[in-house]
Amino acid sequence: MRTEFDAELQDRLVRYAAIDTQSDEDSPTSPSTAIQLDLARVLKAELEEIGAEDVQLTDYGAVLATIPATVEGAPVVGFCAHMDTAPAYNATGVKPVVHAHYNGGDITFADAPGLKLSPENAPYLGEKVGHDIITASGTTLLGADDKAGIAIIMTMARALLADRSQAHGKIRIALTPDEEIGRGVDERLPADMGADFAYTLDGSEAGELEFESFSADGAVVSVKGVAAHPGWAKDKLVNALHLAAKIVQTLPHVTLTPETTDGREGFIHLYAMSGTAAEAELRFILRDFELEGLAAKGALLQQVCQAVAATEPRAEIGCQIKPQYRNMRYWLEKDMGPVELARAAYRDQGLDPKSVPIRGGTDGSRLTELGLPCPNLFTGMQEIHGPLEWISVQDMALATKVCLGIAARAAQG
Repeated sequence: MRTEFDAELQDRLVRYAAIDTQSDEDSPTSPSTAIQLDLARVLKAELEEIGAEDVQLTDYGAVLATIPATVEGAPVVGFCAHMDTAPAYNATGVKPVVHAHYNGGDITFADAPGLKLSPENAPYLGEKVGHDIITASGTTLLGADDKAGIAIIMTMARALLADRSQAHGKIRIALTPDEEIGRGVDERLPADMGADFAYTLDGSEAGELEFESFSADGAVVSVKGVAAHPGWAKDKLVNALHLAAKIVQTLPHVTLTPETTDGREGFIHLYAMSGTAAEAELRFILRDFELEGLAAKGALLQQVCQAVAATEPRAEIGCQIKPQYRNMRYWLEKDMGPVELARAAYRDQGLDPKSVPIRGGTDGSRLTELGLPCPNLFTGMQEIHGPLEWISVQDMALATKVCLGIAARAAQG
């Protein structure tokens, strides 16, 4: 069960996870937070140390590098992962914990005694008896999303650079900021990578190979009421918070929210709400696998806003919808070569490739849309964006072997 990559992967993930890299969607800068550059500089130095070429930290915050080819004429293959962690949960002061030789029972957390991770609430964990499991300490997320992907790519790179007898074409590495807030792919990135096709390392269970994602839009609803002193507010006050609540209550809750949908169903998700009686703001994400369904959800949100606005002519209600990313299937289904190559590499490792639609998106969704085909590979990460996040070191090792296999198979033509 143990492999030559286990110790390196464990060390890398523990070190990378301890570096705070949370992104911030309210920031106008690129990257959105300066702390992401703390990890970027570490990775740049490590790539230079192991002998990678063309190592650079771009002005938009991505770390790029080249593993030179050992054979000529092979396609250029890219591997991508993102450095930022999700703003949805605390990511400051991450203390990774290694549970060596997991015994199949409950995993408890030093900093949150009431928290428990077990096969009862995480069935995939029950399959990992004997594995080395990494969690956080209970009060933060771990950040395996996507520092596990980074650890896998860095371990692959070190292995290829240390043994030049392995046949592979030119390999390009891209480690990006701001994926969690939908800004991970600068428009310059596909050209800067210069790959023929690429793979994100941002998936979960071993064996998953994804080439279909949500299409995604973001929406901001602004509500401007009429302010008045509450003691003399009769027939004057228009409470923006009441109108915001009415918008939320008017939207369908039974069929169109994340907690009531699964499989190929999309949703409208209210993820932030703030304001005062004078002004309020609601932030939504809209998701669907088909563009028609995505457009319908945007139209529904706008219709609800218009209907609520009609009940109070003195208020101002706006609804601004912006595209985020599109289902990568629209492009990949025209050329499944990168997917089939990965499937072969999975089978080489005894894995039965499983392709299910991602109920989310990756940098690969945007890269594919911009012309760089980029399906998504597994890392092993589980229960992401919360305190129960965990990963198996051995799953990461398997993903590393898959990446090496993709590089080797691509060189065979």
